[in-house]
Amino acid sequence: MRGSTGSAAEAATLERLGRAILATEADAIVFSDAEGVIRFWNPGAERLFGFSAGEALGRSLDIIIPEPQRARHWAGYRLVMETGESRYGQGDILAVPGLRKDGTRISLEFTIVPLRDAAGRMEGMAAILRDVTKRFEELRSLRRRLAEATSAAGKAG
Repeated sequence: MRGSTGSAAEAATLERLGRAILATEADAIVFSDAEGVIRFWNPGAERLFGFSAGEALGRSLDIIIPEPQRARHWAGYRLVMETGESRYGQGDILAVPGLRKDGTRISLEFTIVPLRDAAGRMEGMAAILRDVTKRFEELRSLRRRLAEATSAAGKAG
C-alpha cells in the first residue's frame, strides 16, 4: 500500500490495520505527550505493566520507570522534545529496566515513534515495548556460568 493512490478501500484497510495494531496484547504501546503524561495505553501495556488504561491515562511515565532511572530518562525525554532528534526513532532498540504496578522490575526493549504537529513541533512520543526479562536473566545466568568455568579452568592450569 505504500505509494498507493489512496483509494477509499485502501484507507479503510489502513484504518482497520491501525486499530488492530493499537489493540494488540502482544506488545505494549504507550503514547505520552510532550510533558511525559500518558495519553494512550493499549491492552499490551495493561498486560505488561499491570495498570489498567484508567489507572495509567493522565499519569506521568514515572509509574513505569524505576526511581534510579528517572533522572536520566527525563533528561533524554526533554532533549528529544526540544530537538525532535533521537537515535531511537530510527529503529534502534533501547534496553531499559521497567516497573510493574506490583513493584516488580522487568527488562524492556523498545523503539519510539515521535509525533509532530502540523508545524513540525514535537507533540509527544509513542513507544512500542516488549518484556525481555526471561531472555535477559537467561543471558546473565549463562555469562555467570561461563565466568565461573573460565575461572575454574584458569585455577586448574
